[in-house]
Amino acid sequence: MPLRTTCLAIACMLLAFPGSSRAAGLPRKITIATEGTYPPWDFAKPDGSYAGYEMDLVKVLCQRMNATCRIVTQDWNGLIPGLRVGQYDAIIASMGVTEERSRVVAFSIPYTRAPNGFLTTGASPLTHLPHGGTSFDLTRDPQPARAALDALKTDLAGKVIGVQTGSTAAVFAEAYLKGLTVMEYPSFEQLGLELTAGRIDIAIANVTTFRTLMDEAPKGSLVMAGPTFSGGVLGSDTTNMAFRPDDDDLRNAFNAALASVNHDGTNQALSEKWFGTDISIHD
Repeated sequence: MPLRTTCLAIACMLLAFPGSSRAAGLPRKITIATEGTYPPWDFAKPDGSYAGYEMDLVKVLCQRMNATCRIVTQDWNGLIPGLRVGQYDAIIASMGVTEERSRVVAFSIPYTRAPNGFLTTGASPLTHLPHGGTSFDLTRDPQPARAALDALKTDLAGKVIGVQTGSTAAVFAEAYLKGLTVMEYPSFEQLGLELTAGRIDIAIANVTTFRTLMDEAPKGSLVMAGPTFSGGVLGSDTTNMAFRPDDDDLRNAFNAALASVNHDGTNQALSEKWFGTDISIHD
């Protein structure tokens, strides 16, 4: 079913949510896990609270569901295992849909669209990687995407590439950059520190995460380089909430709320606030 049709159908479900009561079938309190170290998506403030695009988004979603929601944090590698054993009810953590993940969790409709890309230092020769600014889909157009990867591997030979452990970027590097030196780090924050310190030559991650690093560094000292990729082992270039496969009531409730924020411009405003550009889903 086309995304537009799906979103319109789900939006009709909002009529089932009375303005003064909690939706039937939902837990009294909903616990939602995030990573908490992935600005501007989600990050810890000095007072110990959490902020970021997804924190603003989930607040709006829970308000529209008339639900009481609590945010907890979990290391990236533990997010899906924690969900499966019932430590929390849902995940919102810039998570993309992949075939492997879809075997063990159920995903919501998407709320953003952003591919993976490369970040390096402004003084690095890697700023001139081939196919700069071009987007490749490894599923829809595998031949040109593979040709671009072959060209990239030549330029990245002898360089140190950094990725976050358990991320789609790590899976991408394992699948398509074999033979190159790839270092894994437990958090995106540490990945950024390693790049700034010169201990790695280039980082791979969701392109939306690069803005915070670039804004915090001296102007021009960190730059995006080369092409961006989606599809293949990266899955879609969308981000989605994750639920246990049998929690249909909860997933459908969030789908209805997500459809409403995608439809009325709320999600667009939040993405422009945090990323400086609109990466929201439009029905």
